[in-house]
Amino acid sequence: MTPKVFFRCVAWLLIGAIAVFTLSPIELRPMTGAPANLERVAAFVAIGAAFCLGYPRHRLSILVLLIAAVGLLEIAQNHVPGRHGRLPDGLVKVSGVLLGAAFATFATRWKQLP
Repeated sequence: MTPKVFFRCVAWLLIGAIAVFTLSPIELRPMTGAPANLERVAAFVAIGAAFCLGYPRHRLSILVLLIAAVGLLEIAQNHVPGRHGRLPDGLVKVSGVLLGAAFATFATRWKQLP
């Protein structure tokens, strides 16, 4: 398995898991004990990095797709009893996506240095 294929698999599994946990009742959400915003940003850093490492030639498209996914998940939360989508939560998640993409870009460029 090539690294691109590995990161593509990880990226799609992560986005699927995040969608399930985001749209399930709050009691089913995994809790780490860390602040909620730290959990959010960490999850989306991982997603942003995995997608950008899996699809390195499509980073801009990936960023647009992931930002749209964050927005759709936040809106969809409003239709789940006991959950609520909020703009500040969405902004934290988008920040995580952007940080993950920046990390992936830096990592691939650093690896290419002589």
